[in-house]
Amino acid sequence: MTAPAPYVFFPGVAADALRFYRGVFGGELTLHTFADFGRDDGPGEAIAHGILAGPVDLFAADSAQGEPTVAVEGMLLSLLGAAPAATLERWFAALSEGGTVVEPLQARPWGASDGTVRDRYGLTWLIGYEPE
Repeated sequence: MTAPAPYVFFPGVAADALRFYRGVFGGELTLHTFADFGRDDGPGEAIAHGILAGPVDLFAADSAQGEPTVAVEGMLLSLLGAAPAATLERWFAALSEGGTVVEPLQARPWGASDGTVRDRYGLTWLIGYEPE
């Protein structure tokens, strides 16, 4: 592992969220249900452990009964320089679908380009790159 990877607890939408992120970033998706792990603290089809491994790694699960779900404030998931500019622009556009553009992806006075988007699942992403 080269960097921390987010592990997000969703309110029953972990499979949908991870499939969305796979559509945005690509990668290999593995989903394990509560039933797979013999858990009875939620619906059998709920995700107990999901892994997206690829250019962007994410882990996610559905919260068990009574456990909190994701609510992120004061933190961005930064993808600054994480891929070529064209890829980052594509990721920004895809994350924007059904989400909210907080600040458009744009050239900055210091020469770099960046922008911020809150996706449909409530995660906020800072995406940017230096001029090529």
